[in-house]
Amino acid sequence: MNYIPPLNDMAFVVKELLGLEPLAALPGGEGAEASLFDAVLAESARLTQEVLVPLNSVGDHEPAHLDGGKVITPQGFKTAYEQFLAGGWNGLTAPVDFGGQGLPSIFAAPLEEMWHGANMAFTLGPLLTRGAVEAIDYAGTAAQKARYLPNLITGTWMGTMNLTEPQAGSDLGALRTRAVPAGDGTYRLTGQKIFITYGDQDWTENIIHLVLARLPDAPAGVRGLSLFIV
Repeated sequence: MNYIPPLNDMAFVVKELLGLEPLAALPGGEGAEASLFDAVLAESARLTQEVLVPLNSVGDHEPAHLDGGKVITPQGFKTAYEQFLAGGWNGLTAPVDFGGQGLPSIFAAPLEEMWHGANMAFTLGPLLTRGAVEAIDYAGTAAQKARYLPNLITGTWMGTMNLTEPQAGSDLGALRTRAVPAGDGTYRLTGQKIFITYGDQDWTENIIHLVLARLPDAPAGVRGLSLFIV
C-alpha cells in the first residue's frame, strides 16, 4: 500500500477556505501562523510516509496477539510510537500548562486525516489518548488534571474509552455498569465492557480508562451516565 498525503488540498482548506489569519485573533487561536502550519504539515507528511505507511501492511500480516497473557502489538508499532512521541505529535494541541504545545485544533485535523489514511490501526491509539486528555482537561478536577494530564500528554500513559456493553452499543441509554461510592472519594465499578480499542498494549507503562457507568440514584437513559477515570 502507498499513501501520499494531499498536502496542497489540505493547505488550501485550512489556509484559504477556513482561514488561519482570522483564527489567530480568536481565543485559542494563538499560534495559528501559516508558516508554522506549513512546517508542521510537511513534517507530519514525512512521518506518515516514512514510518506509518510501511507499518500498515505489517499490522495486517502480523496482528496483535496474546503471549503469556500479555498483548504484543505488531512488529515496529512500539518503535513508531516512540518516534511519534519524540516528534511532539502527542501533545500538539494539548494545554501548555501540562506539557503540551497548545496549538489550535485546526492544526491537528489534516494531520489526523493523513495518519488515519496511512495507518488507522496505529493512529487509533494516540487518537484515544487525545480524547482522554480533552475530557479530563474539560471536566476533571485540578487534582485529576495534575495527576493524569502530564503523563498522557508525554505519552508515558495512554488513554481509552470504555462505552460499549453487550446490550448497549449505539444505544448508550441501555448501559448497565454500576458505580457505587466507596466512601473515600472513589467508586467501585461493576459491569462488563466490550470492544475497548487499545484496551491493552505494550507501548506504555500505564493505561488510563475513561469508563461510562451509572450511579445508584441516577435517572434512566443517557442523562444518568457518569464518566469515571480507571
